[in-house]
Amino acid sequence: MESINNVLIVGGGIGGQSVAIALRQIGINVDIVEIEPKFDVYGVGIIQQANALRALDELGVADEAMNRGCPYAQVKMCTPTGHQVAEVGTPPIGRFPSHNGISRRILHEVLFERSKALGTKYQMGLTVNEIKEKEDGVDVVFSDGNIGSYDILIGADGVNSKVRSLIFGDYKPNYVGLSVWRYAFKRPKDLDTGYMYFGKKSKLGLIPMTEDTIYMFVVSAEGADNPFIKEEQMIPMLKSYMQEYPVAMVQDLIDQVVDPKLVNYRPLETLSLPAPWYKGNAIIIGDGAHATLPQLGSGAALAIEDAVVLAEEIEKQDGTSAIFSRFMARRYERCKMVVESSERIGEWELMTFKGKQLPEGVNIGAEMGKTCMALTQPI
Repeated sequence: MESINNVLIVGGGIGGQSVAIALRQIGINVDIVEIEPKFDVYGVGIIQQANALRALDELGVADEAMNRGCPYAQVKMCTPTGHQVAEVGTPPIGRFPSHNGISRRILHEVLFERSKALGTKYQMGLTVNEIKEKEDGVDVVFSDGNIGSYDILIGADGVNSKVRSLIFGDYKPNYVGLSVWRYAFKRPKDLDTGYMYFGKKSKLGLIPMTEDTIYMFVVSAEGADNPFIKEEQMIPMLKSYMQEYPVAMVQDLIDQVVDPKLVNYRPLETLSLPAPWYKGNAIIIGDGAHATLPQLGSGAALAIEDAVVLAEEIEKQDGTSAIFSRFMARRYERCKMVVESSERIGEWELMTFKGKQLPEGVNIGAEMGKTCMALTQPI
């Protein structure tokens, strides 16, 4: 292939829109197809550590994300009664704070606005059904029967990636025995940064999203066989977890948990695609290659970093094989580190929630701190 000029991105989430922006910034034509029929983001809030903001700055949107979100310092780790035992998170990187909390919907809007302004073409309610590799690119058959031809294809379609299955076969994500609940609130007047409380049956976090709003997350163990919760059980179960934390900032929120449709609940899954994440002229990025648990708040950050690095390598225009090989060299070990560290933390939390003794020497805060510090290194 002489040069890469036309790219198809499958998936219009954080990773897909990030790589579209990065490629448009270097003049490459980009089409995004997104299976959802309309731009309607499912989610509550998201944590952006300093390394995520650094990557967003490469896309020209870090300041907008901070303006529309809420920068804050390191997260205070506390006992159920509120006694602080540590602080965690990446230290500030240059002008970027340790964290920025933001609504997931707002982050998608920030990326969408930038991507559209740069000329990305979107097609909603569409995905790919076939990928036909050829020497100088890929031909695809879309789900509406139309055919397209591109220099490369980027799969950014999530943990259950269809692109991954078409290229590499069947890889199932692994449910780890934990689930996460999220709910949004007005911001308590005493909340000055992010807080995380470690209980015997759950972990609870309070994260600012704007000057006026926060979201709460609860990590719990809902059973290995059937982690799915009926809607009528959502409110009483979530309130019961909150009761474990006798601190005012949590207790004052309990009566505000009233609408099961506002509860964002999902079982936690992980997936690590063996290297390489590419075949021919198609490559997988984001959760489709390295779906991580949210224990380190780095899933979206890794996808954004993937996007920045891939575009940097594509700009060299020295052939797909060389580009993808360098991308893997820069991304594989870093993503593997986060996935494995998150899994370890998840395993230790699951043991705690099941009343089991942790192995001698285990320190969740130290594990989080070590990995967060490693993320400050250049991508």
